[in-house]
Amino acid sequence: MSEDSKNLHLHIIELESKLAFQEDTVQSLSQELLAHHKRIERLQLQIKMLAEKMQQIPDDMGILRPEEEPLPPHY
Repeated sequence: MSEDSKNLHLHIIELESKLAFQEDTVQSLSQELLAHHKRIERLQLQIKMLAEKMQQIPDDMGILRPEEEPLPPHY
């Protein structure tokens, strides 16, 4: 095997190694993105449920809306 062939062979091996590492990284990032997407969906559902519960609270429960809240004492 000539010197050029050896260098080319080593270069190909190095490129294949880099490609394998990149493929692994892309797969890991894809799995992480999917996990975050699922978590965001769960959080959005929880927010929706809380908003619905807040709308069901009667007005005479003593809970004021943000615009009805009195100013804090330091104002």
